[in-house]
Formats: sequence, structure tokens, C-alpha cells
Amino acid sequence: MQSDVTIIGGGPVGLATALSLEALGLSVTVLERAPAAALAEAPFDGREIALTHHSVGVLKALGAWPHIPEVAISPLREARVETGRRNHPLTFDTRGRGVEALGYLVSNHLIRRALYAQATQRPGITIKAGTATQYVRNGRGDRTVIHDGGEETSRLVVAADGRFSQIRRMQRIGAIMHDFHRSMLVCRMAHESPHHHVATQWFDEGQTVALLPVNGGASSIVLTLPPDRIEALRLMERDAFNDQIMQRVGNRLGRMRLVSTRHVYPLRGVYAHRFATPGFVLVGDAAVGMHPITAHGFNLGLKGQETLAQEIGAAMEKGEEIGSLSVLRRFERRHRLATAPLFAATNGIATLYTRDERPFRELRRVGLQVADALSPFKRVVTDMLMDRQKTA
Repeated sequence: MQSDVTIIGGGPVGLATALSLEALGLSVTVLERAPAAALAEAPFDGREIALTHHSVGVLKALGAWPHIPEVAISPLREARVETGRRNHPLTFDTRGRGVEALGYLVSNHLIRRALYAQATQRPGITIKAGTATQYVRNGRGDRTVIHDGGEETSRLVVAADGRFSQIRRMQRIGAIMHDFHRSMLVCRMAHESPHHHVATQWFDEGQTVALLPVNGGASSIVLTLPPDRIEALRLMERDAFNDQIMQRVGNRLGRMRLVSTRHVYPLRGVYAHRFATPGFVLVGDAAVGMHPITAHGFNLGLKGQETLAQEIGAAMEKGEEIGSLSVLRRFERRHRLATAPLFAATNGIATLYTRDERPFRELRRVGLQVADALSPFKRVVTDMLMDRQKTA
């Protein structure tokens, strides 16, 4: 047995899983296709992650939080949901809650760097970068991962290789795949008007725009359109692109200029039919890949790996085998309860708020106005956005 656990995928959730399991006294090997330099200095990829209070607590418990520069952590003090050009917005804020922010925006590449930096400091974690996994062979009481550099045999294999997971398919685990037939373009724009740390999700006719406030007088722009129109914007000359974005956001932030690279991602939701088989388990987007409209994707990924570590820790105390199906099924049940309702609701919201027929537009307008007047509803949603439960 070369290590207790082999994790396929060295992204944020894979590395978080490695840190959580190593903290239990397990030896962990991480296989990642990207080279070590791309992990240590992960490049900007356009994505800003809205971390809940609970997720911040998890990153602190794992030791990764101190590796994130303080200047790069942007507090989110208010969130607004709008529809159409003249409407009554639905707002969420921290008034009366004794905290400075609903959550915190941190660039995805900085989270990746932080988790990698912490993982390299842990003696029980071995990271094999530049390693492509080819096959997982099932044995008696163990699993062998065959890759282009050799083999890794362990008691448990964890697939953390994304929503289009090849390893999931190799294990013959199917998944619900919801194609929204849209792509999103993400980038950073500097602007002359202050954002006051307010995030806006705007469902306009023919487009969806998110304005995410980051430090330094800039916002992350998340624009959702059909793929061909997104591609045209990605390739557009810079000045024309600036003008196009100002027009699309209704000039609400004054003059704007592009200050980052532009990145495009297809919008597809994924929900695996199973999260576990004997000696094998899915985490992160390999298990549940969310539409970003509710900003829960990475937060659920962190919660999932935390749940897995809790169940494995409990099994070790009882003398159970960490890769046994009974242990992994306990994780699966808990993670399904945490994700299935939200996955269904998110897909429903995404469908409702991207339809432009008149009945849908009117339903959105009335719905937001009514929801904003319902204080109990707003408290429940605000609690969900903040997620201030204690870290286990």
C-alpha cells in the first residue's frame, strides 16, 4: 500500500480533501495533470468565489486562509437581485447581524495557490503534478490508479477531477447533465463610480449580468449569453469591449475599462447518480456541479469534503475500513441531503430567470417585489448566504 488515499485532481476541493484527510493521520497522494508551476502560481482565471462564513472557517481550519493576501479579500456587504430596467430590487444585507459582511469574495486562483501552499507543507501529503490518470483498477480491499508515471495503490480513491470527470465515467457512474445552452464571460473591470461592496445579480432581457465588488475600485463582470455572442465579446477589440460592457450594465458604474484577461465557461449543471462505490468516492464538481447563479458551487464542494472527512474520522474511531461502502454511503446520504434540493432549486431559478417571454418577465418582477417585502423570507435567505454554522 503506497498511501492510504489517492486523490485524482489537484484543484481546490481535491487539495482541501487532502488536507482534511491528512489531518486524520492518513497518508495522501494527489495526482494532478497540471505541472507544479501551474499549481504554485495558478494564473488568474476570471472566477471570483463568494465564500460563506462557514467556508472561511473551513479554510482557516485547514491552514490555507493565511496564505491569501488580506488585500485580495473583498467583503460583500449587500446583495441585490434585479430584473428588467426599472424594477424593485430584492436586497440582502448584514443589518442587525453583528458582522461586517454577508461573505467574502476571493479570486479562485488565489484559493488554489493557498491550498497548494499549505498542502506542500504537510508531511503526509505527496503531490505528483504533471501526472495524467489513465485507469483505476479495483482489487481486494484496495484500488490501484494507473497513470503515465506508474501506479498508486491505496485503500480509498477520491475523484476530484471536475464536473466532466473522466474517472467518474471510468467507474461507470452516470450523471444528470443539464445544458443551459449559455456561456458566461468573466473578467475584471475598473470603474469610476464606487461599488460600496454591493453585489448585483441582474436579469435583463436577453442577458444575465452579475457585478461582483472587489477591492481596488473594480468589479468582476459575469455576463451570460448564447455561446456565439459570448465568443464575439471575448475576441472584441478592447475599447469596443469597454463600450459594450458599459452599455450592457446600464452605465451604472460610470466609465469602465478592462483590467484583466477575459475567460469563457459553458454553463452546464451536473449531478452524479452515485457519489460512492466500494473504495471510491466523488467530491466537488465531480459529484455536484452547480450553476453559478446562487454562488454555492465551491462552498458545497468544501462542505462535501468536510462531510467525507467527518465520516472517515468516525469510521477510524470505530475500527471500520475507510474505503468500505457502508462508510462512504453515510457520506453520500449526508451530501445528497445538503445538495439535491439546492441543485433542483438552482436549476429552476436559472430557467425561470433566463426566459424572456412576457409572462416570465412579469412573474420575475412581481416575485422580487413580494419577496423583498417578506422579512422572514429574507432572513432565511440571508442566513443561507452567510452560512455561519460552526466548523466541525
